[in-house]
Amino acid sequence: MSRIFLALAFLFVFTALPQAHAQALDPAGIWLTEKGDAKVRVTRCGSGVCGVVIWLRDPIDPATGKPQVDDKNEDPRLAKRPIIGLSLFSGMRPSGANKWSGRIYNADDGKSYDSHVSVTAPDALRVEGCVGAFCGGETWTRTTR
Repeated sequence: MSRIFLALAFLFVFTALPQAHAQALDPAGIWLTEKGDAKVRVTRCGSGVCGVVIWLRDPIDPATGKPQVDDKNEDPRLAKRPIIGLSLFSGMRPSGANKWSGRIYNADDGKSYDSHVSVTAPDALRVEGCVGAFCGGETWTRTTR
């Protein structure tokens, strides 16, 4: 009887762990950037992921007294759009276990880059952008609203 119980317990633990681990590595949620200056809501969209700025540490531009806008963008039509609500990810599709690849927009310089996003721990999202062979990145931390 105890052998059956141990076998069932073993089976339960080793079939439940991968599911719990996969759920824990879901990218959906709110993420605080490494500098702590913005929060991004990441959601599943189709087979990929989307990311939208939902909070800024400094939402008001001290030079204008108005909400921060995408003023580094070279396109004059886009340079007036608000940073809060700005979509950062485009074309982020699965490219491995807990990893998505596509493009990321950097409002700090107004440019888009090839990018990889991966959940490296339940509360850690690695965000990398590349120009050719040169890549840089940061780790975002899962947070609540």
